Amino acid sequence: MAIGKSVKRIDAVAKVTGRARYTDDFFMPGILLAKYLRSTIAHGRVTKIDTRRAQRLPGVERVFTYKDIPQNKFATAGHPYSLEPEHKDVEDRLLLTRHVRYWGDEIAVVVAENNIVLQEALQLIDVSYEEYEPLVTPEASLTEGAREIHAGSNNIIGESQYAVGENIEKALASADVVLEGRYRTQMCQHCHIENHIAYAYMDDLEHIVVVSSTQIPHIARRIIGEALGLPWGRIRVIKPYIGGGFGAKQDVILEPMVAFLTLKLGGRPVKMDLSREECMIGTRVRHPFDVKMRTGVNKDGTLVALDIDALSNTGAYASHGHSVAGAAGAKSRALYPRAAIKYHARTVYTNIPAAGAMRAYGAPQIMYAVDCIIEEAAQRIGMDPVEFRLKNVARLGDFDPLTGKRFESCGLIECLQRGKALIGWDEKRAARPKKQTGPVRRGLGVACFSYASGTYPVCMEISGARIILNQDGSIHVQVGATEIGQGLDTIVAQMAAETLGVPFDRVHVVSTQDTDVAPFDTGAYASRQAYVASNAVFRAARELKAKILEHAGRVTGILGGELDISNGNIVHGNNPANNVVSLREVALDAYYDKDRGGQLTAEISYKTRTNAPTFGCTFVDLEVDVPLCKVNIKEIFNIHDSGVILHPVMAKGQVHGGVAMGIAAGLYEEMLIDTQTGYIYNNNFLDYKIPTTVDVPDIGCEFVETFEPTSGYGNKALGEPPIVSPPPAIRNAIWDATGVQINELPMTPHTLYKHFKKAGLL
Repeated sequence: MAIGKSVKRIDAVAKVTGRARYTDDFFMPGILLAKYLRSTIAHGRVTKIDTRRAQRLPGVERVFTYKDIPQNKFATAGHPYSLEPEHKDVEDRLLLTRHVRYWGDEIAVVVAENNIVLQEALQLIDVSYEEYEPLVTPEASLTEGAREIHAGSNNIIGESQYAVGENIEKALASADVVLEGRYRTQMCQHCHIENHIAYAYMDDLEHIVVVSSTQIPHIARRIIGEALGLPWGRIRVIKPYIGGGFGAKQDVILEPMVAFLTLKLGGRPVKMDLSREECMIGTRVRHPFDVKMRTGVNKDGTLVALDIDALSNTGAYASHGHSVAGAAGAKSRALYPRAAIKYHARTVYTNIPAAGAMRAYGAPQIMYAVDCIIEEAAQRIGMDPVEFRLKNVARLGDFDPLTGKRFESCGLIECLQRGKALIGWDEKRAARPKKQTGPVRRGLGVACFSYASGTYPVCMEISGARIILNQDGSIHVQVGATEIGQGLDTIVAQMAAETLGVPFDRVHVVSTQDTDVAPFDTGAYASRQAYVASNAVFRAARELKAKILEHAGRVTGILGGELDISNGNIVHGNNPANNVVSLREVALDAYYDKDRGGQLTAEISYKTRTNAPTFGCTFVDLEVDVPLCKVNIKEIFNIHDSGVILHPVMAKGQVHGGVAMGIAAGLYEEMLIDTQTGYIYNNNFLDYKIPTTVDVPDIGCEFVETFEPTSGYGNKALGEPPIVSPPPAIRNAIWDATGVQINELPMTPHTLYKHFKKAGLL
């Protein structure tokens, strides 16, 4: 059996030897290069743009401005198309703009023979602006009389709320203790290894081919068509190997532009490849949140109420806009399902880089606030923080208080118990003095999370799988689900091998998604793919297996119901030793017998109508050097209930990467912006601080395995959840060590100094 084994990744050799071909590894004769001219103000309007000198430069093919592009406003967010108008993404983008909304906005594009000419041509374009006051913060954007960043918006892109349980005011009034707090999170960037890159060409005068490092090839096809006003069937998107995305490539960034350029240039291939500096400001960032909280608890440790009011900053354009704040509230709801919860969120436009999808999609921002105030509640009533959580978190038998859906699997209690034992929680707390002094102090922290396995019922969840028996008895698999480095192709091969009864190394998965060929799937996001694809792969493999056994019955004369497949052989009954015929012989007969059979294949498109919550927690033991305002993590453990673990080594890899990103968000990363001008100071890897291997501690990881019956193989989400709980766990440990609450991210030395100084520690 293949499920649960750490088989070799099917793309491992190609990637470590450099044979894997990414978008930039494909070359076409006569390919042209394109680059944006970006604004040098954050808010205003272009009053004059003169491209004549640039256009005359030898080697320049064309220069396009906002005057030359289609006037079709489109949405860039990588969401499935919605038949419900109220669920459609906000269409506020043009290919190029005259109305500048952030520092670096795209106002023109140059197409030339090489990068040297491109850079020179960009310098030759003369631009004049009418400047407006940059509205960098939500407070400025919402001030009465503030200029609208998008006409008719009042600078508010969306607002939503829900309430479950008892009336929130009544619940708070009934509580023994009521606490209030305010928590802020920062703007940060995805920092994936491969920058955004795409190129386009036309094989004929009708069809545009776009090759792109995208997480969402099928969605990108549709958005390109919308942006250019073309039938979607005229667009073909090809996704080769991808060097990471973390949500930044769940938007269309370059694809509509390169499609437009090749269309305008008679089908010649045109490529755009963003620099790191452009990626930092011109793609997507994480939404900064400002969250006000109220909570009510009883002295016996019962959590009575959570009142959450979130203000989300989406920046200059909608992108994923308010859906991030909406999803954040939904994903946190499962964590404390027995409390009264009221959630209210608004998302506003400002003149900063556009925020979009980033790993965990709003959950890190909301969970930071929730877990901070949960910690404060436990401390206020004098209860051990772990025991407080054990009393209140979700358990098997609970249900989503809004949808009424029962949790079919939930191992969060076991996760907390396991993490507590691994960190030595009781022993360390007992051995430490109640009030610490001295320059270096030790603290313990814990935080929990819940997350979702997709987007249903807000969005439809669909996945397609095509499985073919090859002539030699091997298996050929195509899925629309997108491999972006997370190991999805390997997981799909394991699933197919498990259900078909063939060795894992006999399963070949096509990694490249081609919208003209691959089955339909909406792409890599929302920790959905292994969960949603499992149902399609399982059903397709089961159907193909039935067809194989039916044909094997014709070949052998044995009734199909008495046959099975084991280790790539047709066996009689349930005994693997009773080999009847090899799968290869059955395949050859199906393909080449003159009278019977045919290619044996199965294709399934399946819509998943469930969404299993996943759970877990982080425990951290750290030191705080008070005079240096420096945090040193000694131990950190991330414990997950992600259902059945399909591939233990890759699962640990997901956790290690997610925890490292969580540590980075907690202690290091922040895009720094001038609040007067909107200029980004640190859009480069020299000044934007990402922790290195020296800064990231050894990461402990364990799984509490449950079985999720709504999945094809018992699995649930894993890709995004590991990033959620490290920042609040670190914050809680810093408070435990120093007695100082830090209610903002990141907790850099600068931030710690400010709070330590105010608390009298310095």
